[in-house]
This record gives sequence, structure tokens and C-alpha cells, in this order.
Amino acid sequence: MPHLTAHDGTTLAYRDSGGDGAPLLCLPGGPMQDSAYLGDLGGLAAHRRLVTLDLRGTGASAVPRDGATYRCDRLVDDVEALREHLGLDTVDLLAHSAGANLAVLYAAAHPTRVGSLALITPSVFAVGVEITGPLRLETVRARRDEPWFPEAYAALEAVVAGRGRPQVWEAVLPFTYGRWDDAARAHQAASAGQRNQEAAGAYGSEGAFDPEATRAALATLEVPVLLLAGEVDVSAPPRAMATYAGLFPHAELLVQPGAGHYPWLDDPTLFTEALASFPSRPGGVSAR
Repeated sequence: MPHLTAHDGTTLAYRDSGGDGAPLLCLPGGPMQDSAYLGDLGGLAAHRRLVTLDLRGTGASAVPRDGATYRCDRLVDDVEALREHLGLDTVDLLAHSAGANLAVLYAAAHPTRVGSLALITPSVFAVGVEITGPLRLETVRARRDEPWFPEAYAALEAVVAGRGRPQVWEAVLPFTYGRWDDAARAHQAASAGQRNQEAAGAYGSEGAFDPEATRAALATLEVPVLLLAGEVDVSAPPRAMATYAGLFPHAELLVQPGAGHYPWLDDPTLFTEALASFPSRPGGVSAR
């Protein structure tokens, strides 16, 4: 894997699909998970050159000397170091889940360096959008006819009520995929050991996020933004994602039918069509 040296001397690794055209810089979620779980984003690498960063302490990137640099706002410097390493004036950013927190902090800190921003089933901590327990429960009820639903729904009710023991969280896992099939189970099993738990604990620690300041910065971001939500995503329900999209002056909300938290797995064709044409297609808000 190619690598670069971060501003503090930490060696960072990244994957480069080597395609033609300007790269799409991809930031993984987790938080602090090996970017391998993104794969080729459902075949998107056939349409865009993907440059996917292993965040420090994950995947093939080195563990930093200072564990405090795992904090999300501190990781902004690593994204900037990668932009400089690639020799780009501006970058198109794609971020999944927790990686969206890093992407919007980067956009707030370096607005003139962002060409476009694609947020895939994003986490909301950096911008302070509220996702309530009742909204999560409402979102997943569309799946009530699936055989595993009663057990998973009871577990989600326990989580919403604050009784989220490890075995309860495991029972909720089917809700994170649009189809809880063998492929989803294999993806979940492969992802289970890919997270740096120490880094994840520091990622959102005190001082990482200032939602009010970030929202103010994003309100002036003059670049196209795509926010892609999964129709049945328990982690990022579409109604909350509509609120998120409203924070930007030029955002398009796209709700992928039947998708959960990993939409490139649930329907690769729909996902790649949406991302391959962004930001060239006309703006507007799409849903279902």
C-alpha cells in the first residue's frame, strides 16, 4: 500500500484504485475502523478513482506516539496531509458513518480545499442533529415481516431504554443491513475485529466536537453535497438525514430504497449510479 507521513511524523497508509480522473478521497467509519470494510464501495472503483485512507492506528497505518491524536478534530490534519501528498488543490470527499464527522470538520476547517462532499449514512455527532429512540424504532418497523424481527426489535427497545448490554447490541445487528443474509453476516464477521478500540474511545472525547461552530461553517460551504441515507437505516434514519442535509446551502438528499447502514452492499447498482454521477447530475432532493 502507498503511504505518506503525517504532520506529526506518523506513517499513514491508503489504498488507491488507480482509476482515471480526479480521486475521490474516502474516509471510513467505525469509528477508527480499518478501511478494508469499504471494499470497492459496490463497484464504484470502476467509475471513480478511489483513494481510501486508513486512519492512524488502523489498518496499515502506524500507531501514533500520542494517543490524543485519535480525537476526531485532530485527524483533520491527516486528511490535509493526504491532500498535500496527492498534490491536489481541492479534494472530492466521500465519508461513511463516523467518517462523516471527520469530513465535515475538514470542510469547516478547509472550505476552499473541498470540491464536493458525499456523506453516506453519516453519524451526526459533529453537527448535533438529534436522533431519538422512537425515531429509530419507527424506522425499523418496516421490517416487521422478517423472521428475525421480533428478537431484534426487542433488543432495540432495550437499547433505546438504556439497557444496551453486549448481547443486546449483537441482537440488533440485523437492522444495520438492508438484507440480513449470508453476505451481510460475512461482512459483519469480517468487520468485527477491524476497529482500534483505544482509538475509538478517544475519537469523540471531550473537545472533539463543537456542533454550533461546525453548523455555522457548513452553512457557508459553497460546494455540492450529497447525503445518501438508507431507507431502513437504524443508525441514520432518513428523517434525521433530511435535517442534516438542510445544514448545507447546496445539498441533495437521496434515500436509497431498502438500504441499511451499508447501502453499497444492499444495492450496488443503485449506489454506484448515484455516486458515479455526483456531482455532475442536476441538484434537487430525491427520496425513495
